[in-house]
Amino acid sequence: MTGRDTSARTGSAGRLTGMAAVVTGGGSGIGRAVIARYVDEGANVSVLERDADRARLLTDAYGDRVVVTVGDVREPDAHATAVSAAVDHYGRVDVYVGNAGIYDFGRGLERMSPEQIIAGFSEIFEVNVLGYLLGARAAIGPLRESSGTIIFTVSSSGTFAGGGGSLYVASKHAVSGLVKQLAHELAPDIRVNGVAPGASRTQLSGVAALESDRRTLSGESDLLDVIARQLPLGFVSEPEDHAGLYVTLADARDSRFMTGVVIASDGGLGVGPPRAPVTPQSSPRPQAPGASSR
Repeated sequence: MTGRDTSARTGSAGRLTGMAAVVTGGGSGIGRAVIARYVDEGANVSVLERDADRARLLTDAYGDRVVVTVGDVREPDAHATAVSAAVDHYGRVDVYVGNAGIYDFGRGLERMSPEQIIAGFSEIFEVNVLGYLLGARAAIGPLRESSGTIIFTVSSSGTFAGGGGSLYVASKHAVSGLVKQLAHELAPDIRVNGVAPGASRTQLSGVAALESDRRTLSGESDLLDVIARQLPLGFVSEPEDHAGLYVTLADARDSRFMTGVVIASDGGLGVGPPRAPVTPQSSPRPQAPGASSR
């Protein structure tokens, strides 16, 4: 099998015209940026989002191009509903994006009691790992029919230590393993890949069991400045900086020979520290061709 015939999607149409995606955690951050890009590229999107207010904002912004299920990624029925909504409204599922996650804000092992380790492990792994497994399982049937693709949001913490605490880093290493294992299990019918964003200014929130669920990464300006100084590119990313990679992995014309791959989008983290001291800067935004700077 060589994948879906995409020859009809040519000309001025978006790269994902005629396709339908399911995205979890789409109410903010990278998930919201992926939805915006998918809609702009012609896709329709079914979203699983736990926050009712964010769900309403998505509906207001995109109308019938988006259908939203309010639910928790730890619940199998929520995934089943989101996948069914895509099939019912758009007739198909071409892409499943597992994206919802939580963060431990670097809590080290010695800073947790045994009870916090147990409760924190359950919470982080149920959201960051089990949520992906349940979503992928719900989507396999329609994805197989469309020769579709699964895309997981991994993290630079799926490769490197130091970007979170022991529980978060372990959970993201587990997601890296899932990308490889599911790529093996589901080939040749479904491609499975991941995107590994580095530090991003998002609403990624904490863990209730560690009493950090009211914190968000975007609110940690001092931490983000420290991270920016450690990156060769010298800035912390915005969610939109990663969204195009999810388009490329969704479009079989650009990625049909890719499976089991995790693409790093991390400011050069893997090439070592900056050669000279870096002053944190605003992320430079690319200009459209012909645009003037102002």
